[in-house]
Amino acid sequence: MIDNPRSPRVRAAAKLAKKNQRSETGLFLIEGPQAVLEALHYRPELVVEIFITSAALDRHPAIAREAARSDVRVESATDAVLTTIADTVTPQGVVAVCRQFPLALDELLQRRPTLVAVLEEVRDPGNAGTIIRVADAAGADAVILTGTSVDVFNPKVVRATTGSLFHLPVVVSVELESTLQRLREAGSRILAADISGDDLLAVRSDGHLDGPTAWLFGNEARGLTDEQLQLADRAVIVPIYGKAESLNLATAAAVCLYESAFAQRATAAAHPH
Repeated sequence: MIDNPRSPRVRAAAKLAKKNQRSETGLFLIEGPQAVLEALHYRPELVVEIFITSAALDRHPAIAREAARSDVRVESATDAVLTTIADTVTPQGVVAVCRQFPLALDELLQRRPTLVAVLEEVRDPGNAGTIIRVADAAGADAVILTGTSVDVFNPKVVRATTGSLFHLPVVVSVELESTLQRLREAGSRILAADISGDDLLAVRSDGHLDGPTAWLFGNEARGLTDEQLQLADRAVIVPIYGKAESLNLATAAAVCLYESAFAQRATAAAHPH
């Protein structure tokens, strides 16, 4: 039982809330029983150690079972220790230290992805995490975050993915222009989500959602610059049929990714191998 919030291991884990410590160590934190179980189930080799209160262990015995199966160290800890490590104000009694696992762009392209989300200067952790979750749900092959976007291993981003971070590859810290060029060379059409674009329904009718696609999403406040839009094959707007002033970035991304997923699956069903 760890009961000293100032012990070296606890302090080392707590420091992972800071980006420089994550970069230096190659580690990051995940919080909450669901996210920890997803990590243990899908990527157990990444989990270094788990801190958990006895109450949380009683509520979630599957954590101890899954950890034992993968030989992951589980450390019983007090509420005070969990509060010290966790990023949330009211931690759910379990925190894990994990190894970072970004995928190289080269490796992603070798897999011939058919649906990818590219985030350029997306700064809000909740938006970035939700887009990763949506991309996972829509069956996308990867999410790419350029160097100007939020750190994907930021605790708030990790929390917003609700475990989806462990289901699909993420590529990080790449440069936008060269990344889009390489995606295009690999066979993807580049579609930029932007208010200046063509109606999504027209783009669907033109058959531009059927093939391999990389969706480009820009900054929450400013969107994409003219220069960035010129890097895309086509700009697309999600139409608003009601009176809403606009759509949140993650909501618009959900519509775009699902439209592509529907179109690609309809084409595959119509032309089985």
